[in-house]
Amino acid sequence: MTTTRSEGPHPELVAEVQSWLDQDPDEATRAELSDLLARAQSGDDEAIAAVESAFAGPLTFGTAGLRAALGPGPSCMNRVVVQRAAAGFAAWLHAHGNTGGSVVIGFDARHNSDVFARDTAEIMAGAGFHALLADSPIPTPVTAFAIKHYGAVAGVMVTASHNPPADNGYKVYLGDGSQIVPPTDTEIAHEIEVVSEEPVSAITRGDDIELIGDELIDAYVSRAAELTKANPGVTWVYTAMHGVGTRVVRRLVEQAGLPEFVGVSEQLEPDPDFPTVSFPNPEEPGALDLALDRARCQDADVVIASDPDADRCAVAAPDPRCASAEDPQGWRMLRGDEVGVLLGQRALDLAATGALHGVDGGAPVLANSIVSSRQLGAMAADAGVAHVETLTGFKWISRVPQLGFGYEEALGYCVDPTHVKDKDGISAALAVAELAAGLKADGRTLVDLLDDLARRLGNLLPPGVRENREELQQNFKAVLQSGLAKLDLVTREEFEVQRAVLLRTREKIEMLERRLAEIERRDDDDIHT
Repeated sequence: MTTTRSEGPHPELVAEVQSWLDQDPDEATRAELSDLLARAQSGDDEAIAAVESAFAGPLTFGTAGLRAALGPGPSCMNRVVVQRAAAGFAAWLHAHGNTGGSVVIGFDARHNSDVFARDTAEIMAGAGFHALLADSPIPTPVTAFAIKHYGAVAGVMVTASHNPPADNGYKVYLGDGSQIVPPTDTEIAHEIEVVSEEPVSAITRGDDIELIGDELIDAYVSRAAELTKANPGVTWVYTAMHGVGTRVVRRLVEQAGLPEFVGVSEQLEPDPDFPTVSFPNPEEPGALDLALDRARCQDADVVIASDPDADRCAVAAPDPRCASAEDPQGWRMLRGDEVGVLLGQRALDLAATGALHGVDGGAPVLANSIVSSRQLGAMAADAGVAHVETLTGFKWISRVPQLGFGYEEALGYCVDPTHVKDKDGISAALAVAELAAGLKADGRTLVDLLDDLARRLGNLLPPGVRENREELQQNFKAVLQSGLAKLDLVTREEFEVQRAVLLRTREKIEMLERRLAEIERRDDDDIHT
């Protein structure tokens, strides 16, 4: 609701703000909003704009749940929004025949994640469910694992993944451990709307809450260790990017018999402010600088990074073609498609020995999303293994029948879909370390394997940073024109395809622009030094 600045906020907006203040259980956001309202009523243009933004409309609950900046009002992440979401999800579960059973609730180490998780547990308990609440921050793939491990009817993960520090989010899973797909998202959104007609104080709370901790971590680690062959012959650097991966990765390394990693000490422990990176996404320029410095000092074979909630896995490796006087080893970050191809080859090797099966025990199927490379499909065809291309996102990849391995180029890899029907940066990290160790024993590297595959099947991977930017911009225009040309004919599935390609292509262009700017800045520094 737009306001004439000289008049202060519109009376209807003031009434909406006051109603929110009356039900907000969080002292910090109440104080923040009260201050904003007071300044807005005194004619402060900046405060008026902030209030209008906070009350521009409710967050949209989509297939990825909710994600936004922390703050007061329905357009931000806060306790009122989360409690409404929890009650709406519980109502949806009731409407679909789940009136009891367990609901797993996990959370990362971001600001207020623990508070949002506790609110969710109390509301799920009040709705007749047995709430299984993590006793401390855990990775997203551990929450996904817990749903099937405990036989829960649903799960919730409080996380904003690799978003900026000011953000948080809310993601839900179904009883099979998969993320939701349409029309479930709109059905849950409708239930949230119904709940939102009453104050949050009207939502029933309960105390049927069980804390889960070491037993869950032990179960996840035991399963993940079964997927990894012990091989001590690799030196690897690991960073958790100030997130929650370190504890689980360290226990998994010990149980699997892999060598202890060289840790980036500044980034191993959870810190919601992510102080050493400008953006806590391993894909971003500069995010792996500390890890790469550590790798050069340790003469490491590979660098592996988790994003803050450890569902994604980034990899860097030495490439002689990138060597320079400053970096004789030529360290570079592998693109998501390259890591997907490497893990895909590992999956094909396992399938050839009968060690890889589909989720229901049948012949394994490999899968990747439509915005990923065609290389995995070519490899699977060459090996006589089925391959499927899906819409973007693990909500689709995880639903492929008899999935044995799946990936998307945005650093998401699913190496154990039977137990974790989502991307899992922890088991993927150990798989990469194992692969690097095996190659090293044969006198080869990850880059050597990529080159071998390119020579054998042709290089179907996307080009490098400078070339990729131009190609992506052309693709973006082509897809946009194609999508606009058939708006009057588009089906829901065609719309999802077009939207997924457009959004991810735009993200990749923006990211590559930042990378190219960093490259050009470094080139310029070299010229002037």
